[in-house]
Amino acid sequence: MADIEPYESALDSVPGAHPYPRTSRYHDAEIGVHQLPDGTEVRYAKRRLLPPVEEQETRAHTVGAGERPDLLAQRYFGDPGQWWQIADANPVLDPRELTEEAGRVIGIPAGGGFPQGDRRV
Repeated sequence: MADIEPYESALDSVPGAHPYPRTSRYHDAEIGVHQLPDGTEVRYAKRRLLPPVEEQETRAHTVGAGERPDLLAQRYFGDPGQWWQIADANPVLDPRELTEEAGRVIGIPAGGGFPQGDRRV
């Protein structure tokens, strides 16, 4: 699989190759096509369903003062843009709720993100 990765990275920069980059929460979302009355096609990401929170493997993190989801994503995944993985693993509507109260215990996806040595840009 390591031999494929450079080619996948190259494809990420080709317009139309992937509607969303591999690091996006919508990368694996099914793409729908809506046709307007004039025949114009409008592409959109279909709804992304999450597994039930209790089925996700997470490790506990106690929120410290001044922490934010993007800072936690940088610490755990090496990429602040992966904050959405932390939000998906916790039952909140607004990701800011995750870190607004120091001392709150939240789940960090154990298998989520990219290992520190395998960060992808």
